[in-house]
Amino acid sequence: MTALVCSWGPGPRALSCVRVLPCAWRARSLSTACAKNRAARVRVSKGDKPVTYEEAHAPHHIAHRKGWLSLHTGNLDGEDHAAERTVEDVFLRKFMLGTFPGCLADQLVLKRRANQVEICALVLRQLPAHKFYFLVGYTEALLSHFYKCPVRVHLQTVPSKVVYKHI
Repeated sequence: MTALVCSWGPGPRALSCVRVLPCAWRARSLSTACAKNRAARVRVSKGDKPVTYEEAHAPHHIAHRKGWLSLHTGNLDGEDHAAERTVEDVFLRKFMLGTFPGCLADQLVLKRRANQVEICALVLRQLPAHKFYFLVGYTEALLSHFYKCPVRVHLQTVPSKVVYKHI
């Protein structure tokens, strides 16, 4: 193995197991820190953008102005499997988004009570009632078999997306 030599600093240094060394050194950044959090926020426009209640409030208002979208006891002190519940929540949201394509009017609310999972959703009236009944039964049966616990789906239909305010 060949050793590369870096000639920066007080004297040449031999480095092993490195093929390319740019001889970089640490430097202090002189720019100011950008402390603006923009994640999960809706940009303010001319007042023509309709937003829902969940979108209208910033993430730091959770538990003050709006509630959690996933209700379970996994985040309490000393509880195990919090990461597994988060992955399950992501799977449930994607499953419902795929099962009811273009029909969800707002975010899902997932509730875990004892050994039961409840999924609450607002759906648009784009499908006939018998198709909604089939999709609810399909979802409950498949998820109950998959998670080995009772899964209940509660739907509320609305004619159009519920607009909280315009930003």
